[in-house]
Parts: sequence; structure tokens; C-alpha cells
Amino acid sequence: QVQLVESGGGSVQAGGSLRLSCTSSPSIYGVLCMAWFRQAPGKERERVATIQTNIGTTYADSVKGRFTISKDYANHTLYLLMNSLEPEDTAMYYCAGDFRGISHCPDDYNFWGQGTQVTVSS
Repeated sequence: QVQLVESGGGSVQAGGSLRLSCTSSPSIYGVLCMAWFRQAPGKERERVATIQTNIGTTYADSVKGRFTISKDYANHTLYLLMNSLEPEDTAMYYCAGDFRGISHCPDDYNFWGQGTQVTVSS
């Protein structure tokens, strides 16, 4: 079992930046796939970015070039650096992880955090 705890959300003006963190306990090792999802009120959940061990990263088209996902093994933490934020980025952001992911990341992640709110004002 893995417990994921997000932090770093907040309110920011358009054009600003935020960095979200997701701490994995007891460890981030072995969690082959990790991702950030977001869900705005009245909208479906959207996968924002994925990082797959030994494979690489993928991004939703809506955040490409603005968001960067990364993993810090020393601190057992997943990050999402969000630059050039837009009001459309306003949502609850969730961290997800799974031990599966040698060939591809699953659609149904086993482990989820509680979410952190990001609000971008114009």
C-alpha cells in the first residue's frame, strides 16, 4: 500500500506559477506510474501529466509547454510545476500512483491523494 499526500495548491493570478507536491509513503520506489489529475466543478476528471519509470513523461495538450512533472526519489515526492497559469487551470488537483507500469500506465490507478485546490484568477 502507498499513501499519497498532496500540497502546494493555492490562489494565484493568471500568468503566475505554482508547484504542487505529492509525498509518497512509505516510499516512491516501485511506484512505476505516477500522475496528476484535475477536476473542475461540473467537468470530468482530466489526466494532466504522467511520469513512467524508465519510460518518460506525457502531458495533456492543454498544459504542454507550461507544466512539468518530475519525481524526486530522495524525498519520495512527485512534483508538478505549473507555469503561465490560466483561469482554465482552476481545479482540484489529485496525485495518483500505481505499482503497475512496466509496459504502460493503467487507466485505473490504485492509489490516490486527497487533492489540493488550485484557483487562478484573471
